[in-house]
Amino acid sequence: MTTYDSGLHAWFQQYIVATGRLPLFSFLVGLLAAFVGIRVSVRLIRAKVRWWPGNVRLGGLHVHHAVFGVAFMVAAGIAGLAVPDEMPGWRTVLALVFGIGTGLVLDEFALILHLEDVYWTERGRTSVDAVFAAVALSGMVLIGLRPLGLYGWGAAGREEGTTGLVVAVVGSLLLAVVTLLKGKTWTGLVGIFCPPLLVVGALRLSRPQAPWARWRYGTRHPDNQRRAEARERRLRVPMMAAKVRVQELLAGRHDLPDPRHAPAQRTLSCPARPAYACSRPWTSPGTRQQNGRWIYEKNRLSVVKSVCAHNNGAAPPMT
Repeated sequence: MTTYDSGLHAWFQQYIVATGRLPLFSFLVGLLAAFVGIRVSVRLIRAKVRWWPGNVRLGGLHVHHAVFGVAFMVAAGIAGLAVPDEMPGWRTVLALVFGIGTGLVLDEFALILHLEDVYWTERGRTSVDAVFAAVALSGMVLIGLRPLGLYGWGAAGREEGTTGLVVAVVGSLLLAVVTLLKGKTWTGLVGIFCPPLLVVGALRLSRPQAPWARWRYGTRHPDNQRRAEARERRLRVPMMAAKVRVQELLAGRHDLPDPRHAPAQRTLSCPARPAYACSRPWTSPGTRQQNGRWIYEKNRLSVVKSVCAHNNGAAPPMT
């Protein structure tokens, strides 16, 4: 046990502390802790556990946890800019706070994206995807990977041989754009740190609903469209089903009905034109308002307009 602890401590000192990645490690720890903690909280709230405090409310306003996340991120970001480099301990603490704020915000990323409360709906899975992407990118940087092969940028700059490196970076960016346009998000993100994946993603077929397929497949290349749809059914659908099962295990089931598919409620609005006072009744002879004036409207919606006039502009209730 002592040998294991000393080995882990030596690895941590050598690969995390000595390389200056301790703030990034703290950020990743804060991100994971915030995501796991808030998911436990919301699942307890959803289960209506009595001893759990529940949602935060100010009067009748429900304060989403993304609000606290933004506050943490702003406070940690400003303080991080003010703290000098000679205080690595404080920078590490601020990175931890920034990671906590990032986790809280990304957990409600779907709400921010759609501007709707879709937390437990199918569209709410976007929040879990955003957290997974942030953890993956942070983890790859933490283990020493650099985006687009920027390992020797400083050395290349000192040797005044940056032309080849710039060409490689621009080429990698173009391949990443093509890969993302083909709908291969994870291949594009991971390929930024492993450029050979970008070559594979850019050369292979697009997903059938991706922008690349809409522009270049369809009626222009029906064979490619059919092949892409067949590959989607054979490979993508089972992979997505497995990913959903993992997400539900970690983050809960997103099974509430989507507000977009809710049946629309019929409402009766009053016409914009005002009713006119005249000498004829609007329903049957002998009917008048308390003020002694008859109400009548000379068009096809006379009854609706007259009722609106009697109710001071309010529509009659639907029965």
